[in-house]
Amino acid sequence: MNILVINCGSSSLKYQLIDSDSEKVLAKGLAERIGIGGSVLTHTPAGKDKVVTETDMPDHSVAVKLVIEALTDKEHGVIGSLSEIGAVGHRVVHGGEKFDKAVLVDDSVIRDIEELSALAPLHNPANLIGIRSCAENMPGVPQAAVFDTAFHQTMPKKAYMYGLPYEYYEKYKVRRYGFHGTSHDYVSRRTAEILGKDRKDMRIIVCHLGNGASISAVKNGECIDTSMGMTPLEGLIMGTRSGDMDPAIFDYICEKEGLTPAEMNNVLNKKSGVLGLSGLSSDFRDLGEAAAQGNEKAVMTLDTYSYHVAKYIGAYTFAMGGVDAISFTAGIGENNYDVRRRVCDYLGVIGASVDDEKLHIRGEEIIVSTPESKVAVLIVPTNEELTIARQTLELLK
Repeated sequence: MNILVINCGSSSLKYQLIDSDSEKVLAKGLAERIGIGGSVLTHTPAGKDKVVTETDMPDHSVAVKLVIEALTDKEHGVIGSLSEIGAVGHRVVHGGEKFDKAVLVDDSVIRDIEELSALAPLHNPANLIGIRSCAENMPGVPQAAVFDTAFHQTMPKKAYMYGLPYEYYEKYKVRRYGFHGTSHDYVSRRTAEILGKDRKDMRIIVCHLGNGASISAVKNGECIDTSMGMTPLEGLIMGTRSGDMDPAIFDYICEKEGLTPAEMNNVLNKKSGVLGLSGLSSDFRDLGEAAAQGNEKAVMTLDTYSYHVAKYIGAYTFAMGGVDAISFTAGIGENNYDVRRRVCDYLGVIGASVDDEKLHIRGEEIIVSTPESKVAVLIVPTNEELTIARQTLELLK
C-alpha cells in the first residue's frame, strides 16, 4: 500500500509518498508560500531530479490537488492514478491528554483537534487545513492523525506537572506535554535495533537537536520525561527559542523595553536561542565558522548550548537510574560534529567514551562509542515520515 504523509503548516505543505511494503520513499516534495503569492511546488521523485513548479496556490486545497497531479504526472509522477494511494497520514502537533496514539480521522476527531488548538494555535489549525484539503481532493481515502505529543503521554504525573495552583491543570490542562514524539519514538526504537536489543529492556536518551530541539528519557520502551513543555518553547536553548528561563524575566523585560506580552512572546520564540545569544545566526554552521575564527560570542553560544544538552542528559540518567544508550538525531544531532563533540566531552562521568573519527561522520547510522564505553553513543538519523506511515498502516489492519 502507498501512504501519503502530509505535514501541513500555515503556508506550506510537506509530503512523502511511501510504499508501506518496502518502506521506500517513492517521492517527496514541498509546497511553499501557499496563500501569500509567489507559490512554489518542489517535487522530487525517487532517483530523479527535482521538478520546480511556480504556480498560484491560493489555498491548501489547491496545493493538495497540485501534489496529486505531480505524483500522477506521466513524466515525473510515480503512480498511475489517485487510486494507488491507500491512505493519508497527517502530522498533528498537539493531541493534549485526549490522544495517546494515532487515530483514524472522523468528525469527532476533527472536533477534538479543533478544541486542542488553544494549546497549539499556530499548528493545529494548519494541520486541520491539511486534513480537510485531503478529504476534499481524495474523497473516501482513509486519513490518520499522528500526534507529536502522543509518545510522551506515558510520562508519570510527577514528570509532567508544574508547580502552579492545581486548578490551572484542572481548568486549562496546563502541564508538560512534550513534542517531536514521532522522532523520539522512531530513534529510540531504532537505537535498540542497532544494538541488537529489545527497547523494553533499555534506558535510552534521545537528543533531537535541530532548529527546534528536545531530549527524552525512554525507559523500558516508554517515555518517562521530556524537555519540551506545554509548548515547544520550554527546554533546551534552540535556534531562535529561549528554552528554560526564570519566568519573572518575562515581566521584567516587558517593563524595561516597553513590550506587550505578545511582543515579548515573539522575542522568546523568534529572536532568542542561539540567534539571540550569538547575535549572528540561528544556523550552527555559521556559528561553527565564526567560532573557528575566534568569535567569542559564537564560542560562548556553542558552549552554552552544549552544556544545556549535557545537563539534561545528566538529569535523565539520574531519573532512569542509569542509561544504556544515548542517540543524537535531527539536523544538528546528525550532522554537526562540533556540538556532538562538546556534549560528549561531558559524558566521561557516566562512563561513556567516543571514537572521535567516527564522531566526525555525518548523517549516517553509526555507533560512535568505543568498545570499552559503558554507555553506547550513536548517531541515528530520524525518520518521522516513516513513523507516521507505519502508524497509519497499523490503524488500517
